[in-house]
Amino acid sequence: MPDFIEPRILKGFRDFLPPAEIARRNLVEKIEASFRSYGFVPIDTPALEYSDILLGKGGGETEKQIYRFRDNGDRDVALRFDLTVPFARFLAEHRANITFPFKRYHIAKVWRGENTQRGRYREFTQCDFDTVGSDSAAVDFEILHMMQKNLPEICGGDVIIRFNHRGLFNRYLSRLGVLDSSADILRTVDKLAKIGRDETLCLLSEFVGNDKAAEIIGYVGLSGTFEETFGAMTSAAGSGPESEQLDLIWRYMNDAGIAGSFILDPSITRGLDYYTGVVFESFMTEMIDIGSICSGGHYDNLVGLYTKNKNNQENLSGVGASIGIDRLIAALEALGRLGTEQSYARTAIACMDKASGGKYQALADILRKVGIPCEVFLDEEKITKQFQRAEKKGLTWLIIPGSEDSTHGALTLRDLAKRESREGLKIEEIVSILKKQ
Repeated sequence: MPDFIEPRILKGFRDFLPPAEIARRNLVEKIEASFRSYGFVPIDTPALEYSDILLGKGGGETEKQIYRFRDNGDRDVALRFDLTVPFARFLAEHRANITFPFKRYHIAKVWRGENTQRGRYREFTQCDFDTVGSDSAAVDFEILHMMQKNLPEICGGDVIIRFNHRGLFNRYLSRLGVLDSSADILRTVDKLAKIGRDETLCLLSEFVGNDKAAEIIGYVGLSGTFEETFGAMTSAAGSGPESEQLDLIWRYMNDAGIAGSFILDPSITRGLDYYTGVVFESFMTEMIDIGSICSGGHYDNLVGLYTKNKNNQENLSGVGASIGIDRLIAALEALGRLGTEQSYARTAIACMDKASGGKYQALADILRKVGIPCEVFLDEEKITKQFQRAEKKGLTWLIIPGSEDSTHGALTLRDLAKRESREGLKIEEIVSILKKQ
């Protein structure tokens, strides 16, 4: 074995020191609370799946980005690149144990071998939330409602949500006679905001020719009020159940008083093949350039790929969204809004006598039982060194036991920010002070 191995990590992967991880955990706790408030429940799935499971309907760019290899048993396996495809496999396997409509959330790491940039890594955390088992427009709307109500609070600022209907766009492509190229067209249009109109037009021309490419660019460039854009879209694509559903969702938005947070945008297509209905992307108004922080859409019969029985009961419709935690953190850091408050211990008990470790833990238990996290310093050192350690750890309070019985005797409470101490306190008095803070 070598005498020395240089410590290093792969490009696009990261370690998280406690301050960064605490901020991430706090953010995730906020997001989880918003999911639970709407009746969503958590699930989990393996990080590693059979490759054919993950690539069943992804293809295209997905296949280029997936981490795929042969394991020791010569099985063709891959790391999950998102949480939606594993969810489809999960539903197919556990359908008998699930009550529908089923509302789930899943917060876990995923892996994509793509180019790294600000807020985009090769290993990152996704937060997905989906409702499956109903094709009602109310299901689509609830997801959008939850985003509109919770994202501004999570982000600390205004959020705008742009939405479209993939079915209506496909109706337009069918009328244009280019539906056979829809997968390539959708993935190209999805890049419009990144590569610009001219480059998008050039790429589209390769699939459908110059004239039809220009027409598609005109369609996805429609803008105005909802009524204006919707009218132009239905004029170009024709009316049908897709336009009726879009109109109904807009009515829900108005009835709920949240329509001002939404923009009907025909350029929102979402590049993945499995979306079939409403699609959406959300943007922080102060950080538009960082891209969508929460996006998703409606899909039909995704689970059907993993079931032998193709009857209607198996063809579960769903709608879901994904929050890019790392991208959101990058935006909040840039805006100075990434919370530094922590639900971890901000109080510690100094070690004045290593023989009293049991008594110090008993003292800390009194605080913990009333909801005050408290750690115990484990090494006996000069008190000035313990002050320094507490400040370096970002603690707020340090309790210094006296020479008497430390669970009942006189205690000193050190305010580390003010560098002031209050002596001769009982533990009950310290509890009262800390609770007020």
